[in-house]
Amino acid sequence: MRIGVLSDSHGSLRRAEQAVSLMGKIDLLLHAGDFYRDGLHLGKHFKVEVKAVVGNCDRGVQGPVEEILEIAGHRILLTHGHLYGVKFGLMRLYYRALEVEAGIVVFGHTHVPMAEEVEGVYFLNPGSVAYPRVKGKYTCAVLEIAGPDYNASIISLD
Repeated sequence: MRIGVLSDSHGSLRRAEQAVSLMGKIDLLLHAGDFYRDGLHLGKHFKVEVKAVVGNCDRGVQGPVEEILEIAGHRILLTHGHLYGVKFGLMRLYYRALEVEAGIVVFGHTHVPMAEEVEGVYFLNPGSVAYPRVKGKYTCAVLEIAGPDYNASIISLD
């Protein structure tokens, strides 16, 4: 299964559409918040299933703050990250992953891409397609799952 991952699009639909186009064929799109409605738009535009969550900039928008997904035998926690203080470290998000028995966590909020395993939990942050904190690095990600194996790639829009 090939899963596209976006976060922090902040209404920048042109860049978000560019990101999804660069992902190639995907079976599912995950949007980790900050402009929840962007994720819904992308799903309709590209005719792909979307799972999205709200972030700290989605004030007044009704939507889930997290999703726990079962995909190809893997439990994935999808959240924006602001409720877990991810700008100050991953500890609280790590414990939430343990609590819900998620082996993969997809989050945003920091605007900095990350794909690494920490103490048995795989953390994937696609960065931002609108306001990257790494100068000029507009990014998204693709998560590929094949049986018990998975691999994530950070994709630069440049």
